Amino acid sequence: MAVGGENGGATTTGHGQTVCVTGAGGYIGSWIVKLLLEKGYAVRGTVRNPDDAKNAHLRGLAGAAERLTLCKADLLDGDALRDAIAGCHGVFHTASPVTDDPEEMVEPAVRGTRYVIEAAAQSGTVRRVVLTSSIGAVAMDPNRAPDAVVDESCWSDLEFCEKTKNWYCYGKTVAERAAWDAAAELGVDLVVVNPVLVQGPALQPAVNASLTHVLKYLNGATKTYANAVQAYVHVRDTAAAHIRVFEAPSAAGRYLCADGAVLHREDVVTILRKFFPQYPIPKRCSDEVNPRKQPYKISNQRLRDLGVEFTPAAECLYDTVVSFQDKGILPAAPAAPPTQAQL
Repeated sequence: MAVGGENGGATTTGHGQTVCVTGAGGYIGSWIVKLLLEKGYAVRGTVRNPDDAKNAHLRGLAGAAERLTLCKADLLDGDALRDAIAGCHGVFHTASPVTDDPEEMVEPAVRGTRYVIEAAAQSGTVRRVVLTSSIGAVAMDPNRAPDAVVDESCWSDLEFCEKTKNWYCYGKTVAERAAWDAAAELGVDLVVVNPVLVQGPALQPAVNASLTHVLKYLNGATKTYANAVQAYVHVRDTAAAHIRVFEAPSAAGRYLCADGAVLHREDVVTILRKFFPQYPIPKRCSDEVNPRKQPYKISNQRLRDLGVEFTPAAECLYDTVVSFQDKGILPAAPAAPPTQAQL
């Protein structure tokens, strides 16, 4: 979890500052709102419908009654975004489509990001915008050497994303590039966080796309696991990293947000089975022909230099499943908390 470090410069407090969080009702957005309220910030959260019952988890957060305002705004409504951001000291832009439909992914992601940067520039009060990008804008490159370290200098190959019809990664890449272009053009201080696959307890009631990644191995939805590798990060750490790069005066550029380990899916199901043997967790790989995919190397040094600490991937997975049990998504069964040696 993130802590105030010395290397990033003096840490400001939230008291007296108002910030806007777009996509406040989402997985990462909700956690950012939670931690901001705990630090004393006044928060304006944009959601599609402030009166929707699915936003009740935001209204129930500590400090929400006094310092949280939910604003009706859509990614493609520049005026609404401008109204929500006016007078704010900072913006956390987490709202983004999550889909492989190119029409629903690319234009809303690019145009919505542009609107946020423009609104920040026009406000005259915003000192920094923190954008939630993705590992999808970093690691999709078939030409990367096997022993190369994935870090903030890496960008996904747009031609490869297009060829493979990976429109999520394509959209995230072009949206982040558009954000950097707009920030440079309009003189906005932009910092970008690029999380890997985010896991951990959801504050919102719905299961989002990233949590389905684990749920399908527990509820019988899939009988096999893929021959694939993935890096993981805890949602709490992801939210804390966003706030850290907003508060640290020295923060600049991109920040890969990952616990540092890259796991094969076999490693994932092995961890899940160790902690939760009562569920029908797959034991067979869907690809028994091709060689086993090898993990790549990933650097989280830039966030560590700002004092951010990361929860181990095994603990991320454990917390995710316990959250499913707490919400009634999975049948609860006694499970001993993991020991430090197991993590």
